Amino acid sequence: MNVKYRSIIFDCDGTLIDTLGDIALAMNHALETHGFPTLRTEEYRDKVGWGIVRLATLALPEEARTEENAQKLGDCAARFMEEQPEEESLSKPYPGIKELLTELKARKIKIAVLSNKVDSVLHRMMHDFFSPLAFDAICGLRPGVAPKPDPAAAWEMLAEMGKNPHETVFVGDSEIDMETARNSGCFPLGVTWGFRSRATLVEAGAARIIDKPEELWELVGRR
Repeated sequence: MNVKYRSIIFDCDGTLIDTLGDIALAMNHALETHGFPTLRTEEYRDKVGWGIVRLATLALPEEARTEENAQKLGDCAARFMEEQPEEESLSKPYPGIKELLTELKARKIKIAVLSNKVDSVLHRMMHDFFSPLAFDAICGLRPGVAPKPDPAAAWEMLAEMGKNPHETVFVGDSEIDMETARNSGCFPLGVTWGFRSRATLVEAGAARIIDKPEELWELVGRR
């Protein structure tokens, strides 16, 4: 089969791993620690994706949404995630993801993960849930790296893998991911099993939307 796309950049939260429970747990811990009301898990569904400080801002009551409060809560939530024992994690890969990654590696497709999750937390999660050799590049939020939807990190990862945007599928569940894909010149592929609706993905400019991980094979080819 003539394969058009030879590399894939995946988002993490809502794309590879269902992390909503742990995100809610960490942010509610931060809110409670600093005397703010907590939110239901489902209330976080449309608030994630921009990074921990933005998440903290959206979780705070409107009258408390200051830069100082957001940074304070974001730091607290990030520490909670970094220190959370693996056995207490509520997160888990979505059905079919591990099998997809294994087959992609067998097909010699380059695979990267780009997330606005804190870099140390992202690396730990990838190590905990997947093979150490599952990904060719991993990049989370860290000093000096602009968050999505800025395309710089995506370009840096592609250069590291020896690939270009025109042969790359950018897979994500949110409007941030679709915007990052378009900004970087990658093919914007939306997934419906994550945190946002199909309508949100369409409006955000997804070139295609899939409902199951195995549908990705129509873009990269299969043995």
